[in-house]
Amino acid sequence: MTEAALAPAAPQPPAMIQQLLEKLGIPYQVRRDRVDLAPAQRAQAVLLEDAVGSLLVLFPQSQLLDLNRLAELTGRKLAAVKPDRLERMLGKHSLCVLPALPPLTVSPCLYDERLLQVPSLLVESGEAGVLLEIGIDAYRNLLSKASAARFGEPLENIRPNLDRPHDDRAEITQAVQAFTARRIQQRLEETIEIPPLPATAQKIIKLRVDPDATVDDITGVVETDPALAAQVVSWASSPYYAAPGKIRSVEDAIVRVLGFDLVINLALGLALGKTLSLPKDQPQQATPYWQQAIYTAAVIEGLTRAMPRAQRPENGLAYLAGLLHNFGYLVLAHVFPPHFSLICRHLEVNPHLDHSYVEQHLLGITREQIGAWLMRYWDMPEELVAALRFQHDSEHQSENAVYPNLIYLAVSLLREHDIGEGPKRPLPPELFERLGLSQEKAEEVVRKVLDAEVALRELVSQFPGAHG
Repeated sequence: MTEAALAPAAPQPPAMIQQLLEKLGIPYQVRRDRVDLAPAQRAQAVLLEDAVGSLLVLFPQSQLLDLNRLAELTGRKLAAVKPDRLERMLGKHSLCVLPALPPLTVSPCLYDERLLQVPSLLVESGEAGVLLEIGIDAYRNLLSKASAARFGEPLENIRPNLDRPHDDRAEITQAVQAFTARRIQQRLEETIEIPPLPATAQKIIKLRVDPDATVDDITGVVETDPALAAQVVSWASSPYYAAPGKIRSVEDAIVRVLGFDLVINLALGLALGKTLSLPKDQPQQATPYWQQAIYTAAVIEGLTRAMPRAQRPENGLAYLAGLLHNFGYLVLAHVFPPHFSLICRHLEVNPHLDHSYVEQHLLGITREQIGAWLMRYWDMPEELVAALRFQHDSEHQSENAVYPNLIYLAVSLLREHDIGEGPKRPLPPELFERLGLSQEKAEEVVRKVLDAEVALRELVSQFPGAHG
């Protein structure tokens, strides 16, 4: 067999897309998708709907789709079509992604006029990982029946605060002030009206920092909270830990299966999780809150074990950071309830963006800022504050950088398997170097976690509101 015959076939667009473009006389080049392609050149297609009907909206990936501006333009309150309806529509044509090709649908089309400011556009072909490069003059022909307007917000105008924690207090106060009719009180904690730290959590925190704490001490604290005790025993009995014999007590769960370190951090995560209830609204197709939390914590646990011993962080604290990494999401829902639904609708129509852009645009702060602020207000360990605050900065380096670095890596790896929301993002080689891991080793950790999916889902069911 020749070398040419052994080479993998070049990726091809779906046959019906090729036929459509041929019929319309639109020339194109096939390109492989890459994370480093310029967002301004990539066309984003979103199908919206309301009681009037559907609307195909096109804009460059260098913009955020602003639903409020769209409502002003169209006089309609549009939202993303339901995922099952979109799947049925794409399924008819054997497509897995919606291409930015207006003739493909019967829906009217509205596009942001700045889409046409580049020499050529990169358009999803309908096949994952395969793009079509279409010259701008040819693409204009596809828009002959579409309407033009300006409704996107350029990302360069939205600057999420990733690395200036000293500004968090002022920015949170400003955001609350902008969304609160009543007079702002001087103290931030009174303004936000965050519930106090639960008594159980307070006791666990004291044990965490007590070098003389014993299994008896944590057993005593857990047993005073019947729901927590039941969850700890249930966790230890889970197939994920495959413990021999029946788990009969909290002490049994700690000594034989989970260990002091894991239980103390697991109990703290559960106690904090009960403080703020899960929001009733959430973005369509979002990974359930506790499912994402448990998967992230499990991946971080595996990554920590795979790191060179000298570089490993405190295992239990790293696990807790994974468990609580998205806690700011709950805080946003609690602090800004009337506006949380608006955030959800914008996340649905901006799948090409990290949530920080949407939150910064709508509120002036991100979930990472307010989550880290609350952790500090509750006197959580500084490592945990850093983990939540800097988790989206892949280049973050500080005394506690290993914790946010691990979250960035775990969340990014899980996104590759469609767990969590937001675009897939590049993993810098420097990140692996700082953690003492190879990309192959990290991906092997994720595979092991996903292989235990059934057992992990059983663990997820133990968390408050996990079925909600």
